[in-house]
Amino acid sequence: MGLTSTAFFYLLVAAVVVCAAAALLLWNRVRGPRALRLTQRLLLLALCELTAVAAVGAWINNSYGLYASWADLFGQESGAKAAMPGAPAERAAFTTDRNGFQETYFRGIHSKLAGQVLVWTPPQYGEPAYRSFRFPVIMLLHGVPGSPASWIEGGHMPQALATMMAAGQVQPAVVVVPVIDPGGVDTDCSDIGPRRNATWLAQDVPALVAKHFRVRLGARSWGLAGLSTGGFCAVKLPMQYPAVFGAGAAMDSDPFAGDPGVLTDPAQRRANSPLELARSGPPVSLFVATSAQDRLSPPKDIAALQRAIRPPTRLAPPLILPTGGHNWDTFQRMYPTVFPWLSQQLRPAAPS
Repeated sequence: MGLTSTAFFYLLVAAVVVCAAAALLLWNRVRGPRALRLTQRLLLLALCELTAVAAVGAWINNSYGLYASWADLFGQESGAKAAMPGAPAERAAFTTDRNGFQETYFRGIHSKLAGQVLVWTPPQYGEPAYRSFRFPVIMLLHGVPGSPASWIEGGHMPQALATMMAAGQVQPAVVVVPVIDPGGVDTDCSDIGPRRNATWLAQDVPALVAKHFRVRLGARSWGLAGLSTGGFCAVKLPMQYPAVFGAGAAMDSDPFAGDPGVLTDPAQRRANSPLELARSGPPVSLFVATSAQDRLSPPKDIAALQRAIRPPTRLAPPLILPTGGHNWDTFQRMYPTVFPWLSQQLRPAAPS
C-alpha cells in the first residue's frame, strides 16, 4: 500500500477510531496489580496517540508532497535512471482521483522537491481514432494559500474546461495541475537556494507528464493559466523558460514587481519580476485579466507590464472586468476569454 495512497490514509483514520474505542471499552476492564493496570492503560493511550499522529502526518504529507514513497521516506531511493533524459524516477505512478483527474506524488530529479500533480485527459484521448495522437498541454497554477485541489473545489475543474472543449471553444488538451509550492514554501515560482520551485514546474513536472502521457513536446504545445500567485507565475515562467512554455495567461495576478514578503532580497525579487524579464523580449505570448475592483491586482499593474514588454514578446489586449473581487466567482467569469485565447496559442493534437 503506497505511502501517499488514499486507502492508506483512510486505514490510519480507521485505526484511530478503533484504538479510541478500544481504550474506552478496556479502560476499566483491565485486571491485575496496580502497576500492571497502569502499564496497560499507558499502552492504550500510546496506541491512540501513535495512530492519531500517523494519520495527521499522512494528511500533511499528502497535502504538501513531502515524501513520495516509502523508499523516499526512509531514504532508500535508488536514483534509477528514467527512460528519457531529465524525466522523473520510475516510481512515479498515477492513480485515479476524484473528478476524473489522475494523481501522483513524485520527487523531481532536477529540483529535488516532491509534490502532488493532477492530470486530466480529454475524452478524445481514449478514443480509437486518436490512439496515435499527442495532445497539447494546459497547466493550471493555483494561488497561495491553495493547492491543486483548489481548481476542483473552487474552479470546477475539469468540468469547466471539458464543457468549453465540447462546445469547440477550447481544443482537446491534457490538463496538468501541479502544486506550485512543494513543501508549503512559497517562492513566487522561483529558484531560491534549495527551494527550486521554478525548476520543479518547468523541468520536473513537464518531464513527468511527457513520460506518462501522449502529449506534444515543445513550447508551442504547452501553455500556463494561473490565478493570484499562480497568475504571477503563469506570466513569469514563460519568460524564464520560453523553450518550455510558449504562452501564459494570468487571472488577478499578484503584482508583477514581485512580493517583498516572499522574496525579501531586492536582487532576487528583480531577477524574478515579470517587469524585469519582459525587457529582454522572450518569444512568448501573454494574456492578463483582472477586475477594476480588485485591490490585490489593480489595473495599473497591468499597465506597468504593458510598458515593460519588448518584442518579440506579445501581450494581448487585457481583460478588465468592471466588477468583482479576488475570488473564484471573478476568476470563473474570466474563463470564457482566458481559456479560448490560451487554446489558440497551442498547436492542436496530431499523430505522433
